Amino acid sequence: MDSILIILGFLCIVIGIFGSFLPALPGPGLSWVGLLFLYLTKSIPNNYWVLGITLVVTIIVLILDYIIPAKGTKRFGGSKYGVWGTNIGLIVGLFLPIPFGFVIGAFAGALIGELYHDRQDHQKALKAATGSFLGFIASTFMKFVICMIFLGLFIYELWQHRENLQW
Repeated sequence: MDSILIILGFLCIVIGIFGSFLPALPGPGLSWVGLLFLYLTKSIPNNYWVLGITLVVTIIVLILDYIIPAKGTKRFGGSKYGVWGTNIGLIVGLFLPIPFGFVIGAFAGALIGELYHDRQDHQKALKAATGSFLGFIASTFMKFVICMIFLGLFIYELWQHRENLQW
């Protein structure tokens, strides 16, 4: 049973890392579930402090994930169309054959969303798209760092208790 939980936990963490870039997947939440699976094994002693602190961090990051892009867009004079455009552009950008297409797609989506909202003021749309894009980048970076910390914690705990593992 331990091996199944460890494999499921590792898969959740890896999918969580990818989810830090994809708006449809809650990256830090999936990574936290991976940690939970690890601590549910009989080989790793329960550490409720680690689980509790990482859960609080996960909840804070998931809340900030919605606030940061919106604040970036609003700070630069944008609208909700820019935020939605960023998310749609990100998904479309994932299918572009160029490297980092999701970054270009996110910016282009924000710009198109802002132009859709106000077709007359191109400067304002460009400024708002930049704000939405910067908010998206900051939020993505924050989620990625948290997911990588959770991966490091997962590997550390496995290494520390490798003698106890029951495969």
